[in-house]
Amino acid sequence: MQAGSVDAAEVARFNALAAQWWDPRGPMRPLHQMNPARIAWIDARLRRRFAAPVRVLDVGCGAGLAAEALARLGHEVVGLDAAGEALEAARGHAEGLGLTLSYRQGAAEELLAEGARFPAITALEVIEHVPDPAAFLATLAGLLEPGGLLFVSTLNRTRRAWLTAILGAEYVLRLLPPGTHEWQRFVTPAELDAGLRGAGLRLADITGMAPDPLRGTWRPVRSVAVNYLAMASA
Repeated sequence: MQAGSVDAAEVARFNALAAQWWDPRGPMRPLHQMNPARIAWIDARLRRRFAAPVRVLDVGCGAGLAAEALARLGHEVVGLDAAGEALEAARGHAEGLGLTLSYRQGAAEELLAEGARFPAITALEVIEHVPDPAAFLATLAGLLEPGGLLFVSTLNRTRRAWLTAILGAEYVLRLLPPGTHEWQRFVTPAELDAGLRGAGLRLADITGMAPDPLRGTWRPVRSVAVNYLAMASA
Protein backbone atom coordinates (compact mmCIF):
# COMPACT_ATOMS: atom_id res chain seq x y z
CA MET A 1 0.00 0.00 0.00
CA GLN A 2 1.26 3.46 -0.84
CA ALA A 3 -0.67 6.64 -0.08
CA GLY A 4 0.08 10.24 0.79
CA SER A 5 1.45 9.29 4.18
CA VAL A 6 2.22 5.57 3.92
CA ASP A 7 5.04 3.85 2.04
CA ALA A 8 5.03 0.07 2.53
CA ALA A 9 8.82 -0.18 2.28
CA GLU A 10 9.28 2.46 4.97
CA VAL A 11 6.74 0.73 7.23
CA ALA A 12 8.64 -2.55 6.89
CA ARG A 13 11.93 -0.80 7.66
CA PHE A 14 10.63 0.72 10.88
CA ASN A 15 8.79 -2.44 11.95
CA ALA A 16 12.14 -4.25 11.72
CA LEU A 17 13.57 -1.81 14.28
CA ALA A 18 10.67 -2.15 16.76
CA ALA A 19 12.46 -4.34 19.30
CA GLN A 20 15.44 -1.94 19.45
CA TRP A 21 13.53 1.35 19.33
CA TRP A 22 13.72 2.08 23.06
CA ASP A 23 17.38 1.14 23.41
CA PRO A 24 19.16 4.51 23.89
CA ARG A 25 22.36 2.98 22.49
CA GLY A 26 20.63 1.18 19.64
CA PRO A 27 19.77 2.22 16.08
CA MET A 28 17.46 4.99 17.32
CA ARG A 29 20.20 6.57 19.43
CA PRO A 30 20.11 9.91 17.53
CA LEU A 31 16.37 10.23 18.19
CA HIS A 32 16.86 9.48 21.88
CA GLN A 33 19.48 12.23 22.05
CA MET A 34 17.41 14.69 20.02
CA ASN A 35 14.08 14.05 21.73
CA PRO A 36 14.44 16.20 24.89
CA ALA A 37 15.38 19.31 22.91
CA ARG A 38 12.68 18.97 20.28
CA ILE A 39 9.97 18.13 22.84
CA ALA A 40 10.96 21.09 25.03
CA TRP A 41 10.76 23.42 21.99
CA ILE A 42 7.32 22.07 21.06
CA ASP A 43 5.96 22.08 24.61
CA ALA A 44 6.98 25.70 25.18
CA ARG A 45 5.04 26.80 22.10
CA LEU A 46 2.00 24.69 22.93
CA ARG A 47 1.78 26.27 26.38
CA ARG A 48 2.32 29.73 24.95
CA ARG A 49 -0.65 29.24 22.58
CA PHE A 50 -3.00 27.22 24.77
CA ALA A 51 -1.79 28.02 28.33
CA ALA A 52 -2.51 24.40 29.35
CA PRO A 53 -1.86 20.84 28.19
CA VAL A 54 -3.74 20.01 24.99
CA ARG A 55 -4.75 17.07 22.81
CA VAL A 56 -1.89 16.18 20.47
CA LEU A 57 -1.88 13.86 17.47
CA ASP A 58 1.60 12.45 16.86
CA VAL A 59 1.64 11.26 13.25
CA GLY A 60 4.28 8.69 12.37
CA CYS A 61 4.89 8.08 16.05
CA GLY A 62 6.88 4.85 15.62
CA ALA A 63 7.48 3.27 19.02
CA GLY A 64 6.41 6.43 20.82
CA LEU A 65 9.52 8.42 21.78
CA ALA A 66 7.88 11.79 21.16
CA ALA A 67 4.32 10.71 22.03
CA GLU A 68 5.31 9.36 25.43
CA ALA A 69 7.49 12.40 26.19
CA LEU A 70 4.60 14.75 25.41
CA ALA A 71 2.23 12.67 27.54
CA ARG A 72 4.69 12.80 30.44
CA LEU A 73 4.38 16.60 30.24
CA GLY A 74 0.62 16.31 30.74
CA HIS A 75 -0.64 16.44 27.17
CA GLU A 76 -3.35 14.04 25.98
CA VAL A 77 -1.64 12.24 23.13
CA VAL A 78 -2.78 9.97 20.33
CA GLY A 79 0.09 8.26 18.52
CA LEU A 80 -0.63 7.20 14.94
CA ASP A 81 1.53 4.95 12.77
CA ALA A 82 1.14 2.32 10.07
CA ALA A 83 3.89 0.16 11.59
CA GLY A 84 2.07 -2.28 13.83
CA GLU A 85 5.16 -3.83 15.42
CA ALA A 86 6.52 -0.42 16.34
CA LEU A 87 3.18 0.42 17.94
CA GLU A 88 3.30 -2.75 20.02
CA ALA A 89 6.67 -1.63 21.33
CA ALA A 90 5.14 1.78 22.10
CA ARG A 91 2.24 0.27 24.02
CA GLY A 92 4.51 -2.06 25.94
CA HIS A 93 6.84 0.76 27.00
CA ALA A 94 3.96 2.98 28.18
CA GLU A 95 2.09 0.22 30.02
CA GLY A 96 1.50 0.99 33.67
CA LEU A 97 2.75 4.57 33.49
CA GLY A 98 -0.71 6.10 33.91
CA LEU A 99 -0.30 8.47 30.98
CA THR A 100 -3.12 9.96 28.91
CA LEU A 101 -1.72 8.25 25.85
CA SER A 102 -3.20 5.94 23.24
CA TYR A 103 -1.93 4.44 20.00
CA ARG A 104 -3.67 3.67 16.75
CA GLN A 105 -2.47 1.82 13.68
CA GLY A 106 -3.34 3.46 10.39
CA ALA A 107 -2.83 6.48 8.18
CA ALA A 108 -3.62 10.15 8.72
CA GLU A 109 -6.02 10.03 5.77
CA GLU A 110 -8.22 7.61 7.70
CA LEU A 111 -8.56 10.02 10.62
CA LEU A 112 -9.36 12.83 8.20
CA ALA A 113 -12.11 10.74 6.60
CA GLU A 114 -13.58 10.20 10.07
CA GLY A 115 -13.74 13.94 10.68
CA ALA A 116 -11.18 13.91 13.50
CA ARG A 117 -9.67 17.24 14.53
CA PHE A 118 -6.88 18.15 16.95
CA PRO A 119 -5.59 21.45 18.35
CA ALA A 120 -2.00 20.27 17.92
CA ILE A 121 -0.26 17.82 15.59
CA THR A 122 3.33 16.65 15.49
CA ALA A 123 4.99 14.91 12.53
CA LEU A 124 8.61 14.46 13.56
CA GLU A 125 11.16 12.96 11.17
CA VAL A 126 8.28 11.75 9.00
CA ILE A 127 7.83 13.96 5.94
CA GLU A 128 11.09 12.79 4.36
CA HIS A 129 9.69 9.23 4.39
CA VAL A 130 6.26 9.82 2.81
CA PRO A 131 5.52 9.35 -0.92
CA ASP A 132 3.77 12.71 -1.42
CA PRO A 133 4.85 15.47 1.01
CA ALA A 134 2.38 18.04 -0.35
CA ALA A 135 -0.58 15.67 0.04
CA PHE A 136 0.69 14.72 3.50
CA LEU A 137 0.75 18.37 4.61
CA ALA A 138 -2.73 18.91 3.19
CA THR A 139 -4.00 15.95 5.22
CA LEU A 140 -2.39 17.27 8.40
CA ALA A 141 -3.90 20.69 7.75
CA GLY A 142 -7.31 19.07 7.43
CA LEU A 143 -6.84 17.42 10.82
CA LEU A 144 -6.04 20.71 12.58
CA GLU A 145 -8.67 22.62 14.49
CA PRO A 146 -8.97 26.35 13.68
CA GLY A 147 -6.09 28.11 15.39
CA GLY A 148 -4.25 24.83 15.82
CA LEU A 149 -0.50 24.25 15.63
CA LEU A 150 1.42 21.81 13.46
CA PHE A 151 5.02 20.84 14.24
CA VAL A 152 7.21 19.26 11.56
CA SER A 153 10.83 18.21 11.94
CA THR A 154 12.93 16.99 9.04
CA LEU A 155 16.25 17.23 7.21
CA ASN A 156 17.29 19.94 4.78
CA ARG A 157 18.35 18.84 1.30
CA THR A 158 21.85 20.29 1.41
CA ARG A 159 25.34 18.93 0.79
CA ARG A 160 26.02 19.36 4.50
CA ALA A 161 22.97 17.26 5.38
CA TRP A 162 24.12 14.49 3.04
CA LEU A 163 27.59 14.51 4.57
CA THR A 164 26.25 14.60 8.13
CA ALA A 165 23.05 12.56 8.14
CA ILE A 166 23.83 9.94 5.50
CA LEU A 167 27.57 9.54 4.96
CA GLY A 168 28.49 10.37 8.55
CA ALA A 169 25.61 8.99 10.62
CA GLU A 170 24.76 5.93 8.52
CA TYR A 171 28.00 4.79 6.91
CA VAL A 172 30.88 6.14 9.00
CA LEU A 173 29.65 6.36 12.60
CA ARG A 174 26.87 3.76 12.13
CA LEU A 175 24.52 5.77 14.32
CA LEU A 176 21.62 4.81 12.04
CA PRO A 177 21.04 1.74 9.87
CA PRO A 178 22.36 2.31 6.33
CA GLY A 179 19.50 3.24 4.01
CA THR A 180 17.45 4.97 6.70
CA HIS A 181 17.38 8.18 4.63
CA GLU A 182 17.34 9.12 0.97
CA TRP A 183 18.90 12.53 0.33
CA GLN A 184 16.57 13.22 -2.60
CA ARG A 185 13.60 13.04 -0.23
CA PHE A 186 14.93 15.64 2.21
CA VAL A 187 12.80 18.81 2.32
CA THR A 188 14.19 22.34 2.19
CA PRO A 189 12.61 25.01 4.42
CA ALA A 190 11.42 26.82 1.28
CA GLU A 191 9.70 23.66 0.05
CA LEU A 192 8.12 23.09 3.43
CA ASP A 193 6.91 26.69 3.52
CA ALA A 194 5.40 26.34 0.05
CA GLY A 195 3.70 23.08 1.02
CA LEU A 196 2.30 24.62 4.19
CA ARG A 197 0.96 27.64 2.31
CA GLY A 198 -0.57 25.33 -0.28
CA ALA A 199 -2.35 23.55 2.58
CA GLY A 200 -3.65 26.82 4.02
CA LEU A 201 -1.15 27.01 6.89
CA ARG A 202 1.36 29.69 7.87
CA LEU A 203 4.95 28.98 8.86
CA ALA A 204 5.18 30.70 12.23
CA ASP A 205 8.52 29.59 13.72
CA ILE A 206 11.58 27.56 12.76
CA THR A 207 14.79 26.44 14.43
CA GLY A 208 17.76 24.33 13.52
CA MET A 209 18.68 21.32 15.63
CA ALA A 210 22.28 20.29 16.20
CA PRO A 211 24.08 17.72 18.36
CA ASP A 212 26.22 18.64 21.34
CA PRO A 213 28.85 15.86 21.18
CA LEU A 214 30.32 16.61 24.60
CA ARG A 215 26.99 16.15 26.36
CA GLY A 216 25.44 13.57 24.06
CA THR A 217 22.38 15.77 23.58
CA TRP A 218 20.95 18.14 20.97
CA ARG A 219 20.07 21.82 21.14
CA PRO A 220 18.21 24.43 19.06
CA VAL A 221 20.54 26.45 16.81
CA ARG A 222 20.14 29.23 14.25
CA SER A 223 21.38 27.21 11.28
CA VAL A 224 18.82 25.04 9.49
CA ALA A 225 21.44 23.55 7.16
CA VAL A 226 20.96 19.97 8.41
CA ASN A 227 18.09 19.25 10.86
CA TYR A 228 15.30 21.69 11.55
CA LEU A 229 11.99 21.92 13.40
CA ALA A 230 9.15 24.14 12.22
CA MET A 231 5.84 25.29 13.64
CA ALA A 232 2.89 26.19 11.42
CA SER A 233 -0.39 27.80 12.42
CA ALA A 234 -3.85 27.10 11.02
